[in-house]
Amino acid sequence: METVELLKKYNVAAPRYTSYPTVPYWENHLFEIQHWHGCLKSSYKVNKDEGISLYIHLPFCESLCTYCGCNTRITKNHKVEEPYIETVLKEWQMYVDVLGEQPKIKEIHLGGGTPTFFSAENLNRLLKGIIGEEPDNDVECSFEGHPDNTTIAHLQTLSRLGFKRLSLGIQDFDPRVQFMINRFQTPEQVKQITEQARAIGYESINYDLIYGLPGQHVGGLVETIKQVITLKPDRIAFYSYAHVPWLKPGQRHFTEQDIPQGDEKFSLYKKGRAMLLEAGYEEIGMDHFALTSDSLYTSSISGQMHRNFMGYTSQRTQILIGLGVSSISDCGTAFAQNAKTVEGYQSQINNSRLAVEKGHLLTDQDLEIRQHILNLMCRNRTSFSEKIPSNIEKRLKPLIEDKLVYLGEHEIEITPTGKTFLRNVCMALDERLWQKQPQTQLFSAAI
Repeated sequence: METVELLKKYNVAAPRYTSYPTVPYWENHLFEIQHWHGCLKSSYKVNKDEGISLYIHLPFCESLCTYCGCNTRITKNHKVEEPYIETVLKEWQMYVDVLGEQPKIKEIHLGGGTPTFFSAENLNRLLKGIIGEEPDNDVECSFEGHPDNTTIAHLQTLSRLGFKRLSLGIQDFDPRVQFMINRFQTPEQVKQITEQARAIGYESINYDLIYGLPGQHVGGLVETIKQVITLKPDRIAFYSYAHVPWLKPGQRHFTEQDIPQGDEKFSLYKKGRAMLLEAGYEEIGMDHFALTSDSLYTSSISGQMHRNFMGYTSQRTQILIGLGVSSISDCGTAFAQNAKTVEGYQSQINNSRLAVEKGHLLTDQDLEIRQHILNLMCRNRTSFSEKIPSNIEKRLKPLIEDKLVYLGEHEIEITPTGKTFLRNVCMALDERLWQKQPQTQLFSAAI
C-alpha cells in the first residue's frame, strides 16, 4: 500500500500518549487529595535517590496564538508576574513539606504560555527560590521561548542558573500563515537568538514546527524548513496541528476550509519529514527529530529515552511534580492535575491547600499497559512475559498486514514505516479506550 493511502487509512482521532491512562479516562470520582499525598510520599521513599523532575507552567502571553492548545492567560499587564511567582513558590514549599525534605532535582522545564513573558529578574527570583543560589550542573534545565520576546537578559540569566536547553516556537515563517495564527517572528530574530544562545553556552536548541496550519501550503513549508536547516538546531519537533475548536475557542478564528485537508496535509507531512531526514536529522520517537550529537538521540540509542507530560526527555525519573496552573504531576502510581484557572489555582494555594483539582490512581492493569505504551513510544518495541493477549493481536492485525508492525509470540515491534503510525499502534493496547469508546471527539487526528 502506498504511503498516502496508509496515511488516509490511519488518520483517525488518537491520543498523543504523554500518559496512560489519557486524561479523559481518569477516574476522578475515585480520587481524593489524601490519595495523592500518600502515593507521592510512598513513591518518594523508594525513588528519592534518583531525584525528581520539575515542570513549571507559566501561562501568560501578551497575545493569543490562535492555533494554540495550551492553557494560557492573555494579558499585557505584567503586574501579574510577581503574585504568580509568589504562589508557585508557596506551592513548591507545600510539596517540600509533603516529601519531608528538599528533594534532589534532576530536571527542570519551564513551559507555557510564554515563560519569556516574565522578566529575567522575576525568573531569577522564581528559580532561586526553588534551586537556591548555586545551580547544580547535573540538573538538566530547559525553557520555552518566544522569538519575539526572548532577550539576551533571559538567555544570560537562565544560563547562570544552569539552563543549557532552549526551545523556540517557530511553527512557520510564511507571513500568510503567521497572520492566520496570530504569531509573528522572522528568520532574522530566530537566527539572532540561536547565535546568542550558542555563544553563551547553550548545548541544545530545539525548534517547534507545525504542519497542517491554516493557510499553509507545501511551497511555504519548504521555504521554512530550508531556513531552519541553515540554522542547524539540535532538535526539531515537527507536529501535526491539532484542530480542537471544541476545547480551544481561539481556533474558531479560522474554519476547516482554511486548514489543509487530506492529500494536501499528507503532502506537508511527507515533504517536511523527507527534508529533515535528508538534512541529517534522525527520527526520534513520535514527531521528533534530532542530530546524532544531541542527547535525545544518544538516549534513544542507549534505551534511556523517556516520555512524560513534558514530552520526550533524556532524563528518566519516577516522580514529576508540576507547579502552576493546570500542571500535571506523576508519581508513577498516580496522576494529579492542578486547577485550570489562574484564580482557582492561586486561591487554593493561598489558602494553604495544594491546588489539585483532579487525578487518577493507576490500577495494576494501567501500570502494565502504561509500560508497554512507554516502550513503544520510546523504543519502538515492547515484550510481554506471556503470549500477547488475543484481543491486542486482533486489533493489531490490520497494522501487521500493512507492514507497520511485526508481531512475535511475546513481542511487538514497530517497523521503519510504522514509526509514522505510533499513535495508532498504541491505541491497540489502550484498554480503557476500547472499553469505553468516546461519544464525542476527544482527540486530534493522528496525522
